[in-house]
Amino acid sequence: MRVSMQRSLVADGPAPEIASELAVFGRFVGGWRVRNALYSEATQSWSESELVWTFDWILGGRGIQDVLIDAEGSALGTTVRTWDPRVGWRVVWFCPRAAEHVVLTASEVEDRIELDGVQADGRRVRWIFSGIAPDAFTWDGWCSNDDGGTWWHEQHMDVRRLTR
Repeated sequence: MRVSMQRSLVADGPAPEIASELAVFGRFVGGWRVRNALYSEATQSWSESELVWTFDWILGGRGIQDVLIDAEGSALGTTVRTWDPRVGWRVVWFCPRAAEHVVLTASEVEDRIELDGVQADGRRVRWIFSGIAPDAFTWDGWCSNDDGGTWWHEQHMDVRRLTR
């Protein structure tokens, strides 16, 4: 028997018994246009790019996965977000091109979503979704070289909805 991974992975919507918890990230399901600015620690300069960011329900509606796509249509990386009633949101970002793997937890703080974790090189990161509206939001990534004593701004994304 041949089983389609895509059909097995993607779900039609949130699992009803945890739909309220899943709404934190569920509001992003759909396609988004991204104006991306990325800071290079090596060159101490910013570069800009246009990206597409798509979010969808996965695993029987118990999680949300996104894919970040560059201007050529190639996937840069993916994030898997699942709700764990014991600890809240568990989040993992994979970016094979940069050999990056980030493990985070997430929570709503006032009118934003904050994610805290550790990237592959052991440095702490903080990612923040803010200015969240039905058709737009801002995403900022921060990195610490001293275990959270100070933070430097690594990435900024202005995001606008393309599809629901």
